Amino acid sequence: MTSRFLRYLLALAIPAAAFAAAPVRLIFDTDMGNDIDDALALAMIHALENRGEAKLLGVTISKDNPWAAPYVDVVNTFYRRPEILIGAVRNGKTRDDGKYVRKIARSGVYPHRLDEGRNAPDALVVLRRILAAEKDGAVVIVQTGFSTNLARLLKAPSDSVSPLTGEELVRRKVRFISMMGGNFATPAGGEYNIATDLPAAKTLFSDCPVPIVVSGYEIGNRILYPAKSIDTDFRYVAHHPVAEAYRLYDRMPYDRPTWDLTSVLYAVQPKESFDTSQPGRIRVTANGQTVFTRDPAGLDRYLVASQSQCDRALATMLELVPMRPRAAEQRQ
Repeated sequence: MTSRFLRYLLALAIPAAAFAAAPVRLIFDTDMGNDIDDALALAMIHALENRGEAKLLGVTISKDNPWAAPYVDVVNTFYRRPEILIGAVRNGKTRDDGKYVRKIARSGVYPHRLDEGRNAPDALVVLRRILAAEKDGAVVIVQTGFSTNLARLLKAPSDSVSPLTGEELVRRKVRFISMMGGNFATPAGGEYNIATDLPAAKTLFSDCPVPIVVSGYEIGNRILYPAKSIDTDFRYVAHHPVAEAYRLYDRMPYDRPTWDLTSVLYAVQPKESFDTSQPGRIRVTANGQTVFTRDPAGLDRYLVASQSQCDRALATMLELVPMRPRAAEQRQ
């Protein structure tokens, strides 16, 4: 049995039993602002922390827009966790504003401290700082945007933050990566998260030393977050930065696929949420297609879901996403 395959077993089999009682220690890597599911996913992470199932260590942003990081700061502050580290990509993709991050960050309605993304530390620095401080095998990374930040992490040399290279930090500190990307039902063509930074996606899948579990486009596309929840479940407060973002993103009422939420759900509740493929290897083609090859020694899997699992996942999301904030002093 190879050491890489042993790590695969340790990462996917042991956590469900040995780590079930402890909060899952998360890094959320997101292209916040390109779609609304990133905002819903961040709200769900805060709710999971409220329930003692997760602890959000930091948010790194792969969308290179100056308002993405302030919007994340708005949401974290709303949930009374303003101390959470936020890192912003440098020289990244999708510099447009999108539909809600600037409007909410500059509205003057929501308290936050970070005024522009350029004042946030580099996402790579934040990733290295968090991982260097964590115990071996303690962290799960949820990637719901482009692979820019994680690919740079894998290529990063040792520095003053840690004597370990980026790849060594990932190998030692990360249990697995729960990633939204690709399409394993209709693989022709490139899915947005993969195709937008194709070289980074290729690097991540070819060089990552820990398991990657991928939620393809087809999973979240089957689970629609209902507009009815936005209209009814967030009335406990006059202004809610996630509900407002949802209304700004598209003309109401609309139901939106929950792509990014599925990766959060699997990261924290792997046994209760979805099934996975057999182990194998995922290769990214020149046009952004994600090709899975079954291999017993491979470190990659993708999610598969029955209709009952999709229904249960939606029920969980509807319980978690609108959950009220808790007091800051309850954070440990």
